[in-house]
Order: sequence, then structure tokens, then C-alpha cells
Amino acid sequence: MTGHFGARNALLYLHSRQRSDGSWQMTGEYIVLPTLIRRYLDGERGPELGVTTLKEGTSPILFGHPATGELQGTLREGSFKGTRYGPGGQERERFEFTADFPPMDGYSAAVACEAGSEGYRAELRYDIDAGKLKSFEWRATTGTAGQGCVVQANAQQALKGGLHFTQGGCAATLRDLGEFVKVTAENCSAQCSSDAYLEPLIVDKRGHCLLLSREIRQ
Repeated sequence: MTGHFGARNALLYLHSRQRSDGSWQMTGEYIVLPTLIRRYLDGERGPELGVTTLKEGTSPILFGHPATGELQGTLREGSFKGTRYGPGGQERERFEFTADFPPMDGYSAAVACEAGSEGYRAELRYDIDAGKLKSFEWRATTGTAGQGCVVQANAQQALKGGLHFTQGGCAATLRDLGEFVKVTAENCSAQCSSDAYLEPLIVDKRGHCLLLSREIRQ
């Protein structure tokens, strides 16, 4: 989901598991943009009205670790809104998130960037004119054995709230995050050798790439 805490844009991931009483166990994380600070979430959503309470912290396992805050709000119909409180219960800021990402029909950019960490390296090149694909290539190598992926998308499919480029069954999706564009891949195993993968990237307004899962800070 995309949204904001006060004036700070953020990206929110939520996962849910329904309990026998109809309530939902919720886990997830959010990343504040552009500072790339991550916080992990754990809590529950009520069975009827969508009332949701999530504790946040710097560790994926919140039990036994001090909380950095709490989100209290309503989660329903692709929308999550409410108030973020500090660890002492003081109100910090209002938040609002939606599953509907902004359209990218007018997006134009020529990007050529690299990103890497701990034996993983990615190269991304694309040229998009007013939301239309001109060229797209995404390469990644993993480890010293040279395992890799190569995606050269040559077709475009309509997507509400983003851009969707394909090479056969492999798809690359671009989403507008304000300060960044998020680039993800799915169903691309045929374009990768056995131990290789395509890790999500974010591209800033200057055309620089970051590995989404590795460049964020606690």
C-alpha cells in the first residue's frame, strides 16, 4: 500500500491470517520515504468493522523488544487510516494508506543504473516515453559462480496504477512512490539460472538505483 505518515510518504506491506473467531492476525512492515527507515509491525484486525491495532518496532520479532510506536486505525476496502502513537502513548501523526497506486500514464524517463550488495549485483536500463515502453532490460548476477538473470521486456500490458512490461510469462512492474519508482519482477524463473533472482529495486528522481531490501535502515 502507498500513503503517508503526516507529511512523510511511506510504503506499507501487510500480511494477514484469519483466526477461528473471525479476527485477523496481522504482520508487516513500512518503509519511510525518502529516508528509507524501516519499521516492523505486528497486531490484529477486528472481525467486523476493520478496527486494527499494530505495534511497531525495529526487529521482525517484536516480542521482548521495545516498541517504537503503535498504529491504531481502520483497515477495510483497500484503505488503512488512523493515528500513529509514540511508545508512551502520545499522539504522533495521522496516517493514511491505499492499495491504489498513482497512474503512470505520463511517466517519462531514461534510466541506466547499477546496484549491489554482498555478492549480488543488478543492472537496470529502461526508456519510457509518456507511459509507453521504448526499451527495458534488467540483469542480475548472484554470487561468485556467475548465476544470473536477464529480462528484456518487449511488450506492455495495461495496468491501473503503474506500468507492466512483459517477456513471455515474465513481468516487470513499475509503481510510483513519489520520491522513487519501485521495480519488481514476477514469474521470471525462465529468465534466471538456478540460484539467481531479481531483487526489487527503487529508482530515485536522478536515475540512481537502490536494492529495496538491503539499503533500508533500522
